[in-house]
Amino acid sequence: MEEDSNHLANPETPHSLEAETYEEEEGRDPESNSLRQPLLKRNRTLSSTPLALVGAKVSHIESLDYEINENDLFKHDWRRRSKVQVLQYIFLKWSLAFLVGLLTGLIATLINLAIENIAGYKLLAIVGFIEEGRYISGLIFFTGINFFLTLIAAVLCVCFAPTAAGPGIPEIKAYLNGVDTPNMFGATTLLVKIVGSIGAVSAGLDLGKEGPLVHIGSCIASLLAQGGPDNYRIKWRWLRYFNNDRDRRDIITCGSSSGVCAAFRAPVGGVLFALEEVATWWRSALLWRTFFSTAVVVVVLRAFIEICNSGKCGLFGTGGLIMFDVSDVKVSYQAMDVIPIIIIGIIGGLLGSLYNHVLHKVLRVYNLINHKGKMHKLLLALGVSLFTSVCQYCLPFLAQCRACDPSFPETCPTNDRSGNFKQFNCPDGYYNDLATLLLTTNDDAVRNIFSTNTTNEFHVTSILIFFALYCILGLITFGIAVPSGLFLPIILMGSGYGRLLSMAMGSYTNLDEGLFAVLGAASLMAGSMRMTVSLCVIFLELTNNLLLLPITMIVLLIAKTVGDCFNPSIYEIILELKGLPFLDANPEPWMRNLTVGELADVKPPVVTLCGVEKVSRIVDVLRNTTHNAFPIVDQGVPVPGMVATGATELHGLILRAHLVQALKKKWFLPEKRRTEEWEVREKFNWVELAERELKIEQVAVTRDEMEMYVDLHPLTNTTPFTVVESLSVAKALVLFRQVGLRHLLIVPKYQGAGVAPVVGILTRQDLRAYNILSAFPHLERPKLS
Repeated sequence: MEEDSNHLANPETPHSLEAETYEEEEGRDPESNSLRQPLLKRNRTLSSTPLALVGAKVSHIESLDYEINENDLFKHDWRRRSKVQVLQYIFLKWSLAFLVGLLTGLIATLINLAIENIAGYKLLAIVGFIEEGRYISGLIFFTGINFFLTLIAAVLCVCFAPTAAGPGIPEIKAYLNGVDTPNMFGATTLLVKIVGSIGAVSAGLDLGKEGPLVHIGSCIASLLAQGGPDNYRIKWRWLRYFNNDRDRRDIITCGSSSGVCAAFRAPVGGVLFALEEVATWWRSALLWRTFFSTAVVVVVLRAFIEICNSGKCGLFGTGGLIMFDVSDVKVSYQAMDVIPIIIIGIIGGLLGSLYNHVLHKVLRVYNLINHKGKMHKLLLALGVSLFTSVCQYCLPFLAQCRACDPSFPETCPTNDRSGNFKQFNCPDGYYNDLATLLLTTNDDAVRNIFSTNTTNEFHVTSILIFFALYCILGLITFGIAVPSGLFLPIILMGSGYGRLLSMAMGSYTNLDEGLFAVLGAASLMAGSMRMTVSLCVIFLELTNNLLLLPITMIVLLIAKTVGDCFNPSIYEIILELKGLPFLDANPEPWMRNLTVGELADVKPPVVTLCGVEKVSRIVDVLRNTTHNAFPIVDQGVPVPGMVATGATELHGLILRAHLVQALKKKWFLPEKRRTEEWEVREKFNWVELAERELKIEQVAVTRDEMEMYVDLHPLTNTTPFTVVESLSVAKALVLFRQVGLRHLLIVPKYQGAGVAPVVGILTRQDLRAYNILSAFPHLERPKLS
């Protein structure tokens, strides 16, 4: 088996001149080729390297073993499980789901409290400088505090946990798709993510804590499932049930949904986000547990909100959680309101796809800068912090002071850290609308711009400056070495253009400007992230107004449809940039015309082992190949009910990790024979076979031991998934992804004497479109000039 591989730079798909000439000569569509006609026209073998960009460096990655390994040890363990043990297993799953929700809710509350208090006291100090007319001192203090907070977050990410930078959602998507991303869910990553998120968001950077909270919830789930960090893992007997990739995947899914719920206080939205965006495999039992986890998160958050409402949380008050309540707004629709709703969706799709395209280019430039070393990463993050601070502090001086309207229900003006009418540098009775949006926390900025019944609160020039600034900040901030989320920057940009569109519509619509801002944010998120159902529910839970459901659905569907016409979602783009081998649900059309047998033909020959194999042969195979699974083939096996001449048997598939375990435990036989069932149970247990950390270089085998034998039958998965060599690659890809495979055996179409029982093995990298086209470039349709 060729293990997972990848192309980091991800250049354009190669299209050789030879392939083009071939198409011209044949004069036919490559998608019209028959499966029976062999694709002999190829220019290289199907080969690749298992590397991807994880965190700050290129890392060796492997696939995860989601498939149940039904060897003799597993079958014996499963048969001897009592009803009490089965109930214990189910109870522990629900217990872990409860702990994931509880800890995620507590940590989210801690992050919110810290951010609101740090940013709040910082802004109150700025108000003091402004009131005294010490504008330069205020600028120095503001930029200095933000510089220091950004420095803390960047140093932690650069020096201690590079995988904590960014949102972490693409890596979680890849993990739940079957890609093992190293160091993504460790204890160090968790701690740096928490502290780094507090520092980066408190520094006023154009990023949110929503993406990091999803990563934090996944880290908590992973650590609970495996009993703690790698170096200090708890070896409790009951945790052995979760010592496998399959159950760990389910717990991490609960963690990701809990993170979204903690960010938006949207339990149903969190479950749907996990279903729609991050999870590849789903079932009803997992749905119940994720919903249970998010329910626990909401209970924890609500409890702390009640405590903080009494003034026991410093400056937290009712803030810190993005809850934009527009339930008191009376929403009425007219026939003419359909036009602005459609326009919002179209503009959201166009801007979202444009944002994805430009951010793709920016991330490529940032990748070149970050490769120059840690100092360049720090300088990039600090430079963005200085630019952001200067813009947030200085741009409000460009806005004209606006007189307070006596009909405003809120206090006007206000010098507090929050409020819709900040006085800033204006005289009494006047407020600065741009300072209301810029010189505040990101959460309060969204609350202010989402505020309803404020038709004349913001001037069009101020909204235009706000929108342009956050478009720039949204592009240059994401990608620096700090924990960051994409939700809030996109919400800020979308709400800005929503307000602008409302002002342009004027009297042509009855919809409130605040509702236009909500719809603009939703459309831009759908245009960039390409989410629909989960995003609709999240916004309904945020706004607490079911009357928004019809227009929100229309806006989201239009924005996603328009965005899909231009480029993939932002998370797919990041997965592509990092080189993570994510398998998409939809195969390419030309994959129907290629068989798995033809893929096996361009791969190196498959390496097989005998059921009772010599130690020297096993050591040689492990040291000279990078394969992670080997077919076990026995010769001369008697066939029941037939003449005892013997036949060739495909006994199953054995993993590299299990071979290393056999060598480590010195499970050697002096003669070539099969062992009894009780013999293997004396040497191995089913839990030990879940460990994958040991390498062949760490195992010492003497010269005498090299001449001994190992019986591999008890360790072999006797029920591997197999497909016939005439199967199309498109069907193989669907099977591989939906079942969650790591290896797919190809068996011959014709059986007979001298025919090998295994044609080849397909892995994740063999089914990626880019790698297939590298061996069959003529399959790609020529681009029209």
